[in-house]
Amino acid sequence: MVAVPASSPPPFVARVERVTSGDLPWSWRPGCPVGPDELRRIRLRYEGFDGRAHLGTLVVNARVVHDVVVVFRTLYGARFPIRRMRPVDAYHGSDDRSMAADNTSGFNCRAAVAAGPRSWSMHAYGEAVDVNTVENPYLEGGRVLPPNGRAYADRTRVRPGMAVEGGILVRAFARVGWGWGGRWTASPDYQHFSVSGR
Repeated sequence: MVAVPASSPPPFVARVERVTSGDLPWSWRPGCPVGPDELRRIRLRYEGFDGRAHLGTLVVNARVVHDVVVVFRTLYGARFPIRRMRPVDAYHGSDDRSMAADNTSGFNCRAAVAAGPRSWSMHAYGEAVDVNTVENPYLEGGRVLPPNGRAYADRTRVRPGMAVEGGILVRAFARVGWGWGGRWTASPDYQHFSVSGR
């Protein structure tokens, strides 16, 4: 019997495109802190939990495109699994629906989920990315968001796709200077990475 060499995965790709308001029917509206002209759509390759290469789409601020491409190139090279990657418009702009679908996403013009005065989320600027939302839930006052992420609220049992201190996901974002919500003491947001760290 002749051994057949395993085929190497397809190369990483990242195509950057401009967007219009028509491309963002649910996630953008007049009055948002950035306009569609300040945003870019990145179509990039990632490895799924099935071990196969997939093409996904992230919408982010044009200023952070380089950072995001560097991070996801690193993750692809490390074979870090991502469940799915679709703009939040695929979920009619609903953060809850996107999280429940274990979706990795960027831009969404919405308020921050935090106590205190109402303010824009970093997602509203296109300067934040949520990764594997079920494996990396947001813990807020006893609530687990999304609720189907409850099995991952215990961070001591590390499983594929999780953001953990010292892990490749956290390190990749740290290398480009982004902060991680998993370090927030009151309400850790394990899925959340942003330019400002908030």
